[in-house]
Amino acid sequence: MRSNFVVEDINVFKQKVLNWLKQFNTFCFLDSSQYQGTYDFLVAAGAKVLFQSSETDALEAFRAFATKRRGWLFGHLGYELATSEKISHSAKEDQLLFPDIFFFEATTLITCKGNEITIEAEDPVEVFTNIKQVAVIINTNKPLPPVQSKMTREDYIATIEQLKKHIQRGDCYEINFCQEFFINDADADPFSLFEKLKLKSPNPFSALYRLNDKWLLCASPERFIKKENDRIFSQPIKGTLRRTNADGSLEAERQLLAESGKDRAENVMIVDLVRNDLSRICKEGTVQVDELFGIYSFPQVHQMISTVSGILNQSVNFKDIINATFPMGSMTGAPKVKVMQLIDQYEKSRRGIFSGALGYIQPGGDFDFNVVIRSIIYNQTTQYLSFQAGGGITIYSDAEKEWEESLLKAKAIKDVLSS
Repeated sequence: MRSNFVVEDINVFKQKVLNWLKQFNTFCFLDSSQYQGTYDFLVAAGAKVLFQSSETDALEAFRAFATKRRGWLFGHLGYELATSEKISHSAKEDQLLFPDIFFFEATTLITCKGNEITIEAEDPVEVFTNIKQVAVIINTNKPLPPVQSKMTREDYIATIEQLKKHIQRGDCYEINFCQEFFINDADADPFSLFEKLKLKSPNPFSALYRLNDKWLLCASPERFIKKENDRIFSQPIKGTLRRTNADGSLEAERQLLAESGKDRAENVMIVDLVRNDLSRICKEGTVQVDELFGIYSFPQVHQMISTVSGILNQSVNFKDIINATFPMGSMTGAPKVKVMQLIDQYEKSRRGIFSGALGYIQPGGDFDFNVVIRSIIYNQTTQYLSFQAGGGITIYSDAEKEWEESLLKAKAIKDVLSS
């Protein structure tokens, strides 16, 4: 059943929803209210039916599963998911243990736009009443051990120099290289950390996602891919500049990023890669760049974002789209197959759900997925907490500056964990 409701204070209601979610072992809370998304927030609570796999034929098995479902599906695609371009799994140790693909149909679905709430559940009125009765609890977190890194500054810089040699030899044009930061023995409250992360770094593709003992706390600014009727959109981010928030600095900083030759080179390479990906599944002549080098400002950084779109061929399905576009070019580089091999060779950690995608598939086939970056990933059983950061390496990259940029991207999360 479905019912509509109106609430007076949406922020209070949202806080109540988060506290109400504590009773569920599986849920997905997608929050884009800071930047006026399609929905202000979406909630899928409780798994009526689910699909998970880390097998090489997982996408085909999921396609068969999804065709039998009539409701919304929420879930993720992990970076190591086997696609037509990525057919081998990383041999690196996995300490977080998210499956390569997981989707579920929820027992309760809540959508919000403005002050209007829609609830789909066996008894929507009871769900709404229960949420309204939840106390607004300020969650607290114990002090956590210090953050450690899998790479020293010297190792990171040396690796960047090695990657630049691959570029000089013509092995690739650009490669996205990431490093992992982690905490062992982290006795953490994910709800408290998520509240701090949202406050520190509100972003249009934020999420709190739970699969039993596995948690994703996401503050992503980036959309991976969206399908709306027969049109497909991708919005890669390449280009980052620290935001100082000093008086009168906003426009000068935005202009500095807009004119950065290094960032424009990174961005246009990924735009070309995305255009090529979309051309494999779209009608000939329909793939276009809707916006090139758009500058968008967030609380911590300014970002260069481009938008590419196309009209899908009638015969393509979800599996075809993911095979053509995943993993996303902004988190791999170009050419995609070669740089994924280099990523596996040089990065110290398995990516897992990091640089994968989280989102939903609606009845009828429309969908929207983010890029899982600026995220805390936590296994509550092993108490291993992890986050990764990095950037695009080109022939113009300065290894010292790349190190500083990776620390800048990690700063918001470090601040959250140390507060």
